[in-house]
Amino acid sequence: MVEQLIATGVDDTAHDVTQTEPEPTATEARRNLVVVGVDGSACSAKALAWAEEYAKTVGADLALVIAWHWPTAYGEPIPFEDFTPEADAAEVLRKAAATLTLPSERVRLVVRQGAAGDVLVKASESARLLVVGCRGHGSLLKRVIGSTSIYCAHHAHCPVVIVR
Repeated sequence: MVEQLIATGVDDTAHDVTQTEPEPTATEARRNLVVVGVDGSACSAKALAWAEEYAKTVGADLALVIAWHWPTAYGEPIPFEDFTPEADAAEVLRKAAATLTLPSERVRLVVRQGAAGDVLVKASESARLLVVGCRGHGSLLKRVIGSTSIYCAHHAHCPVVIVR
């Protein structure tokens, strides 16, 4: 907080005025957050490692984001006894977070219900960068990126890095 005296031109008396730092704008706040999509795959592990190094380099916080949904058949959710997709997703996220060396106060874990692309695009609204992995499907299709990566590249609210 900065305190200063400001003289008025009318009576030359000083008035005590307290100034505070302005709240960061949305643009300034997003400069401090890197969002990375996590799904437990080897590709997402590579994306997480890349995102962590980038966050360390630029001094940003890191948000690990995972999406979940109920398995369906013919459009209807399939209930499984003793299986909760949200808890399963949270466990995948905890395991991924355990691999990080970034201080825990700079790491956020986000578990959201929905399609992965939609969840990541929503998370990108407050990010300076979105990092996702890509999946290869055999030698012929190895160079093709996944549908979630493509969706994020087209719809994210910030730059996107697709890690191979």
